[in-house]
Amino acid sequence: MTHSQSKVALITGASNPRDIGTAVCRKLASQGINIFFTYWKADRVWIEEFNQEISSKGVLCESLEIDLSNAHAAYKILNLVESKLGFPFILVNNAAHSKSDGYLVLDAQTLDEHYAVNMRSTFLLCVEFARRFEKMKLDTGRIINMTSGQDLGPMPGELAYAATKGAISAFTKSLSQELAPLGMTVNAVNPGPTDSTWMTDEIRQILLPKFPMGRIGLPEDVARIIAFLASDEARWITGQIINSEGGFIRG
Repeated sequence: MTHSQSKVALITGASNPRDIGTAVCRKLASQGINIFFTYWKADRVWIEEFNQEISSKGVLCESLEIDLSNAHAAYKILNLVESKLGFPFILVNNAAHSKSDGYLVLDAQTLDEHYAVNMRSTFLLCVEFARRFEKMKLDTGRIINMTSGQDLGPMPGELAYAATKGAISAFTKSLSQELAPLGMTVNAVNPGPTDSTWMTDEIRQILLPKFPMGRIGLPEDVARIIAFLASDEARWITGQIINSEGGFIRG
């Protein structure tokens, strides 16, 4: 693997200053890794500023606005990453679609919208990344997916989200065995409730007592565990769902 190939990461879903994806970009860039991130419906001025912020860390930075519900999104993204920065050896599938529902309102459109982003785009990015990786005969790669604790407890009112994000855990475990012979690890991270774009003061008040460490999880907490899984130190960890929740108490 060449020097340039060893230093490119692809991160989906960095659309806001408080996103988990944004924190991941910052953390990996601070380690000298070139960054390519995707975003959707973001403030253009902020995107330009964020590109400059990442570049100021001494790395290359490129980005793309793309709707991940498009069936061809994975191929377009990977083609552009390769043309702009070279082939990435880290893939972080962070982007997600979330809309509240429940048994009274769940319908086909809601399911399809969640499936397209949370499952199809994640899965296609994973396998296309792996296929290109194998053709290039690289010796180490990292796929890191994001879940939300669906394996640990119920999420009432979030049926489509819980089902489609839960599928990522099953996919991660099976894909990890297929890709292990290539030297590629495949893991997922569950950061627990994280104080990013979705959290309000009311939600914070409800959640805070459930965190025995006395604070709610931050995007930077997630970024640290992702950076570890992307590192050479984690080369023997694969097929795992890492629950990094600060001791969050369910129920």
